[in-house]
Amino acid sequence: MNIEIPILNESQEQAIAEQQLGRKLYVETYGCQMNVNDSEIVQGVMHKHGYEMTEKPDDADVILLNTCAIRDNAERKIHERLTHLKYYKKRNKDLVVGLLGCMAERLRGDLLGEKNLVDLVVGPDEYRRVPELVENALAGDQGIAVKLSRVETYDDIIPLRTEGIAAWVSIMRGCDKFCTFCVVPFTRGRERSRALDSVVDEVRQLWDNGFKEVTLLGQNVNSYNDEESGYDFADLLAACAKAVPAMRIRYTTSHPYDMSDKLIETMATYDNICKYIHLPVQSGSDRILKLMNRHYSVEHYLERIAKIREYMPNCALSTDIIVGFCTETDEDHALTMELMKQVRYDGAYMFNYSPRENTKAWKMGDDVPLDIKTARLNEIIALQNKISDEINKSEIGKTFSVLVEGPSKRNPQEWQGRTDTNKVVIFPHDLDEQQQSDYVIGDCINVIVQRSSSATLFGVRV
Repeated sequence: MNIEIPILNESQEQAIAEQQLGRKLYVETYGCQMNVNDSEIVQGVMHKHGYEMTEKPDDADVILLNTCAIRDNAERKIHERLTHLKYYKKRNKDLVVGLLGCMAERLRGDLLGEKNLVDLVVGPDEYRRVPELVENALAGDQGIAVKLSRVETYDDIIPLRTEGIAAWVSIMRGCDKFCTFCVVPFTRGRERSRALDSVVDEVRQLWDNGFKEVTLLGQNVNSYNDEESGYDFADLLAACAKAVPAMRIRYTTSHPYDMSDKLIETMATYDNICKYIHLPVQSGSDRILKLMNRHYSVEHYLERIAKIREYMPNCALSTDIIVGFCTETDEDHALTMELMKQVRYDGAYMFNYSPRENTKAWKMGDDVPLDIKTARLNEIIALQNKISDEINKSEIGKTFSVLVEGPSKRNPQEWQGRTDTNKVVIFPHDLDEQQQSDYVIGDCINVIVQRSSSATLFGVRV
């Protein structure tokens, strides 16, 4: 039986919180940083209702998968994971399994009852209702809550962040750009922004709680607009920079159409705004950009790159590139390669085009054969690796301020951190005779680069 849950009053919420006290929640997150932040919001909601967090699904009373629907591969992973969860369901007949996020909203009721595993499906704008849906699932009712909202921003919810020195802060939700390949406007709804003061207050609180870096998040952060005050994203960025002058501030993701002179000038003005911009281009062909409904031309994009480098010569740049979009020709592909050579990105996220239902591009047809897509993608990756390697080699001999993150994954005797420009730096973890160091996780230290790879810088502390 599928049910729509009514909104509860305060006393009913308190009763649910008392019932759920001491239960354990396990959350797996798939996809982008927005999903990471959404998981923290859900954990904050559930913690308020008495739940303890666990990192082991074996210990959980509730398992939630926070999903992504951007590419087909992401959805396949979730279906595979649901099969794996059958083991936990067999061990614990009272276990509640739920799907959250973009995939949950997109597929809606189709997921309920799949392999007798899914008890609830909750879209990105309905996370406040997770405790109610869980309680009903324990009583044997499957539940669905996937309505999109024009007002929900969760600005009164404190995300549950348990560790680390870097935090994600969502400043807005949804997107109004309607790129023809993208499902976000359909899974996350239309754009709405949080009030500037609420974002600044959260950033300030994070600093007070020991966080050293914050990334402001949105599907298109530079279209942020505080409707009540009229403040734009440049105003928000400046307000955060002034509120916590010792905290590193980043943001993602930008849209080239909304990369204003004011925003670029604001980034250049404040030292604690990191000199790194992720600016997705998607294609170097004007014809393909028009089919994608990207709202800019290659000329406009390159003009924005020139403006960024005029004000911030050492600003690092990364991008997204979709390979094999509908009707893409060898000439279109060559134009993308040429743009990459001209811009010289520090890094890129590169993918084969994956058609998504309900998007305009779905009706255009997926007419580029997979073997051609793969060949083009391999060329794109090889070119980007070459450019990244050349850029990183040029950093040898330079000294960078590195925010210490802790032991590297490959060798605990070496530690790692990031530069202002978002480059990973590996360095020996120097200890004195008492096996102690004069720096800890969260400190900024100076490191001189001695060697590099296409992805990483290696150096020693100055």
